Amino acid sequence: METNLAYKFEEEPREEVIDGKVVMMSAPTLNHTFIAGNIFGIFRDYLRGKNCVPIQDGAALFLEEGAEEYKPDMMVVCDRDKLKLDGVHGAPDLAVEVLSPSTGRYDKGHKKEVYEKYGVREYWIVDPANRAVEQYILQDGRFVLRDVYHLYPDYLLRHMTDEKRAALVTEFQCSLFNDLTIRLDDVFLYVVPGV
Repeated sequence: METNLAYKFEEEPREEVIDGKVVMMSAPTLNHTFIAGNIFGIFRDYLRGKNCVPIQDGAALFLEEGAEEYKPDMMVVCDRDKLKLDGVHGAPDLAVEVLSPSTGRYDKGHKKEVYEKYGVREYWIVDPANRAVEQYILQDGRFVLRDVYHLYPDYLLRHMTDEKRAALVTEFQCSLFNDLTIRLDDVFLYVVPGV
């Protein structure tokens, strides 16, 4: 029996246009994929039936016509007029970036500055290696770090006193929605330890 094996699936390369340069994005690790999907799932479930829309990893974000193209790992957009077939045109209300070796410096530097400049109301930088979320809130046109939330591994928790464990912050509020509590256990669900 003869089979045609000439067809081979090839994924488009992942890239962003940042500061006028094409920046290649490495293929996401399993942990990166879990975290981005977990965060999307939290917002998908919460926003069902509401006006705001959660947008998964891979969608294009255009903050200025003909300029840079970003691909946040997750976004929330409350102004549906910003949604076009080719992506989001204008600042999302929330942008989330999950750090990776190929984009980490852009996420903490240039992208953070651009998101601030164009009025993204809340920005999260998620660090898979340290199981941490940095939450920035836009106040008077500037990002202010609200806090850094850590999900401590079991080996560290075992060495803490009951009082220290009880004092750990394991959830936080999304500033956009006063009834949405983000649990770190949900953000880092399925994450492979030690990777």
